[in-house]
Amino acid sequence: MALILPLRGFTPKIGRDCFLAENATVVGDVEMGDECSVWFNTVLRGDVNSIRIGNRVNIQDGSVLHTLYQKSTIEIGNDVSIGHNVTLHGCKIRDFALIGMGATVMDDAEVGEGALVAAGAVVLSKTKIGPHEMWAGAPAKFVKMMEPEKSKELNEKIARNYLFYSKWYTDPDNAPFK
Repeated sequence: MALILPLRGFTPKIGRDCFLAENATVVGDVEMGDECSVWFNTVLRGDVNSIRIGNRVNIQDGSVLHTLYQKSTIEIGNDVSIGHNVTLHGCKIRDFALIGMGATVMDDAEVGEGALVAAGAVVLSKTKIGPHEMWAGAPAKFVKMMEPEKSKELNEKIARNYLFYSKWYTDPDNAPFK
């Protein structure tokens, strides 16, 4: 079972039908919507400020979410995919966004609806990524506009896939192998 740790008077709130891997860690002022998944070795550290997560968000293996004391919070919308080994620190990620593997998004940065942050990108503090924009590099720079319907379709598909994968762990009858 995941480590869910109350701290400083805050107990994490987990929505319905969520999957938390047994070695995931969720601490303090964290609120998560429904049908989310938090994968292996992931840490959601709401010890110094709040972390708010929408519905159908998947936070993949090895990711770390943290904030700055009394300065920054994390807000993640609905149907968002956070790739493996991502660091989110005090930022806002809007609905249908995709954060690629190994990316870093720093304090007070905002990732717009349906935007894509490429694998390995470093989004510096206070950067504003608009809706349906693709950014890549270190530091991250604008690459191109994404077609709104295609980016939404891609990100909804990934979110649905991770919801499907999580059922393998919570409902053995859904597993493709026995």
